[in-house]
Amino acid sequence: MVVGDVTTGTDVLVIGAGPAGYVAAIRAGQLDLDVTLVEKNAYGGTCLNDGCIPSKALITATDVAHEAGNAEEMGIHADPAVDLSAMMGWKDEVVDQLTGGVEKLCKANGVNLLEGTATFADENTVRVSHSGEGQGSETLEFEHAIVATGSRPIEIPGFEYDDEPVLDSTQALALESVPDSMVIVGAGYIGMELAGVYAKLGTDVTVIEMLDSILPGYDDDLKRPVKQRANDLGIDFHFGYAASEWNETADGIRVVAEQPEEAAADGGQTEAVEDEPLELDAEKVLVAVGREPVSDTLELENAGIETDDRGFIQTDSRARSNVEHVFAVGDVAGEPMLAHKGSTEGQVAAEVIAGEPSAIDYQAMPAAVFTEPEIGTVGMSESEAEDAGFETAVGTFPFRASGRALTTGESDGFVKIVADDDQGYVLGAQIVGPEASELVAEVGLAIELGATLEDIASTVHTHPTLSESVMEAAENALGHAIHTLNR
Repeated sequence: MVVGDVTTGTDVLVIGAGPAGYVAAIRAGQLDLDVTLVEKNAYGGTCLNDGCIPSKALITATDVAHEAGNAEEMGIHADPAVDLSAMMGWKDEVVDQLTGGVEKLCKANGVNLLEGTATFADENTVRVSHSGEGQGSETLEFEHAIVATGSRPIEIPGFEYDDEPVLDSTQALALESVPDSMVIVGAGYIGMELAGVYAKLGTDVTVIEMLDSILPGYDDDLKRPVKQRANDLGIDFHFGYAASEWNETADGIRVVAEQPEEAAADGGQTEAVEDEPLELDAEKVLVAVGREPVSDTLELENAGIETDDRGFIQTDSRARSNVEHVFAVGDVAGEPMLAHKGSTEGQVAAEVIAGEPSAIDYQAMPAAVFTEPEIGTVGMSESEAEDAGFETAVGTFPFRASGRALTTGESDGFVKIVADDDQGYVLGAQIVGPEASELVAEVGLAIELGATLEDIASTVHTHPTLSESVMEAAENALGHAIHTLNR
């Protein structure tokens, strides 16, 4: 059927069906608004299809294989055989189940689904182009719009993703065979998570990072156990280098990396910086240097919507852009690029449109890195709290003192809780260790509720569990921890 040049209308137009967009659409539907959700690729966006979910599925699968093959101290001797095709098939089944569920939830909440690419014609109209020969386009008028177009991997000069040996994170999650060797450009969370996946599959992994350490933005004490575990997996690191080019060789490719001028002028202060250009042979190269907003395809200027110099749509605490009836949520609205942050913004945008007094509060926004061991953070770090003028009370508890951690064979890391020393209000937590991404939720709730160290410490936790470590850290901050020495 050829779609003609027809015009339809909607109360709320949502552009993009990732975790920010589909949540916004469902919430708007629950609030009895007429909602149209436009998506050009797949429901669930990058997170469900090409990011969070498939990567965590592969992290889990490779963890199982690695743990089974390295459990001699538990009396288990095994040599697991990995069928990558079957592993990828299982990962795809998980993705399909979730993305299919998104579509059903949207329809069940009265959301009108429209496949195509939306571009703004003016501040109250978009054109939606439908894919496929002869499908044409249509005009859609709206009272309110929510832009949720997400982000995409940054491409660096000379490393175009359409070149067969060069991978972005999406392609790295869909390989048909395990590479013998891989160079990863970038030691952020994406690079480090995938470095662990492929190292556990037997790939010889080398990571190049322009800065002086892994996981920029995280404190050194959180990064240290992750770096040590990566070293134990045989992952090599070269810091202070930027990839400049790659060339084909008889056996694969050769990646060339050079010191940026600022690194060369550092006088050797950065970790493991060398003097000469690097030449690294590999079968594949994964570029994981960050993500950029998908805002350049929307013709935002036709609606008067402004972006910053990086292309992010600037918003207020209610997710509004500079155009009052146009909202932006998720990655396209700026850092931090977190799926749960986008979902929260999507709910707020829908509620504001419906006239509810909703706003975004970022103080208890958690973040996690699914490396080995995991990192989970929420609220303020100790230095951030001090910079904000707080006198801090800090408590820590090492997982090596946790009975449950020891029984899992994963006892690296610690829980650290930061509180206001005067009143005891919990301000934040940093956790590195087993299930850190799960454990940090308790502290997030404490911050949200205005709870104190005494509230956490006096809450009875099941024994033996990892969550006891949060209780013990709170007790340590109060000076009466039982299973670790008090400060």
